Amino acid sequence: MGKPDIYPTGVTLYDSDKAWNGYTVFPTDLGATVIDMNGQVVKIWKGIKSSPVKLLPGGFILGGIGSDQGKPGEDSILDMVQADWDGNVVWHYFRNQEIDLPDGLRRFAALQHHDFQRQGSPTGYYAPDLEPWTDHGNTLLLTHERCRAPHISDKELRDERILEVNWQGEIVWEWKSREHFHEMGFDETIKAAIAANPAGGDWLHINAMSVLGPNRWYDQGDRRFHPDNLICSSRQCNMVFIIEKATGRLVWKIGPKYLGEPGFKALGQIIGQHHAHMIPRGLPGEGNILLFDNGSFGGYGEPTGSSPDGVNTERRHYSRVLEFDPLTLELKWEYVGDRLPNGRVMVMGAQRMFSPFISSVQRLPNGNTLIDEGADGLFLEVTPEGKKVWEFVNPIPNKKAPDSIRYSVYRAYRVPYEWIPQLSKPEEIPVTPPDIETYRVPGSLPFGDPETVNTTVLLETKE
Repeated sequence: MGKPDIYPTGVTLYDSDKAWNGYTVFPTDLGATVIDMNGQVVKIWKGIKSSPVKLLPGGFILGGIGSDQGKPGEDSILDMVQADWDGNVVWHYFRNQEIDLPDGLRRFAALQHHDFQRQGSPTGYYAPDLEPWTDHGNTLLLTHERCRAPHISDKELRDERILEVNWQGEIVWEWKSREHFHEMGFDETIKAAIAANPAGGDWLHINAMSVLGPNRWYDQGDRRFHPDNLICSSRQCNMVFIIEKATGRLVWKIGPKYLGEPGFKALGQIIGQHHAHMIPRGLPGEGNILLFDNGSFGGYGEPTGSSPDGVNTERRHYSRVLEFDPLTLELKWEYVGDRLPNGRVMVMGAQRMFSPFISSVQRLPNGNTLIDEGADGLFLEVTPEGKKVWEFVNPIPNKKAPDSIRYSVYRAYRVPYEWIPQLSKPEEIPVTPPDIETYRVPGSLPFGDPETVNTTVLLETKE
């Protein structure tokens, strides 16, 4: 979708009474960046530029530094670090695999990509009584491992490998996706497409990984939802699945196909989704699955005119935020953008929320939802009724990125003020956006009143 070259940045709307007020942290080209509700930058940890970055209670930051400088889109993090408010590194992990760097050096690296979780918090964002630990505990890392897996493809793969490391950096648990290919429910058409063209080796492309945490489903006796189990999102396969921690088996799954499958009518086809996770206990909607359904393209299947190789066969040109019951698949909440009066989605209007890649979504304690429309670096906080109460447009460019995604943001998190005791609670100043019909950049002339300007009325042609 086209957009103007000139538009406001920073906070463009803020209802301080209805928003859940706190600090927002996100990665930028400057480093791990924290803003208050009025968009004022209050902290930057330079050098910590991984996607994502996570604030921990006490003013700590957890993220990655350095890159293995692989092929475009393949970079992985060299070092995972936890730093205090003053930048002192209090935890460091890098001893995953030894790699060769482009400059000829050889060293060990963490090779983390897309997600990580610190013990104590299932999702990495705020939930009552579920805070990430800061001076001990294990860390889950989503990593890549180059390998050959003939049962998937004869091409080299960048397989997904999830690691759990303790505070001393020792690997205490791991999971490899290639060992569970047969559990993913792919039909022969999908298997053939993956074998022939496994998306440059990144055949599964997991972009979110978190722990379920305590939940009512397990309390009611459903062992698939054990609090230690992991939920993962495969962007390339349009699939969300749960890994049983004790065995590594897949015990719950949706996708890759949705149409025609029992229970999926309300959800519709999910495509290229990001940040799929279970809403933690203590937050509205706890136990439901929440995700950002990007649309754009994804999936494998029968070749088509727009997908002659059978890759990225599903396509949709708008995004959705979905919350649904993992047992019944009942749609509990949805945010698409504009709707017609009868409630139907207005597809052209819905393109006002369209992020073809990245993006995130977080449930807040007051029932609101924080949405990062990642491709444009647009953050929204919306009420359960879908009303915007906070809007922020990222003004910090990634100078190495193409112009079209220069202000993109992979993921954003809101944390309570109390998590940064080094700062005094900031003033919360409501922001009312200007009337876009009358607002003008200085130097631009008013549009004028159409009723008073010189108007010519065409006359009917006489026979």
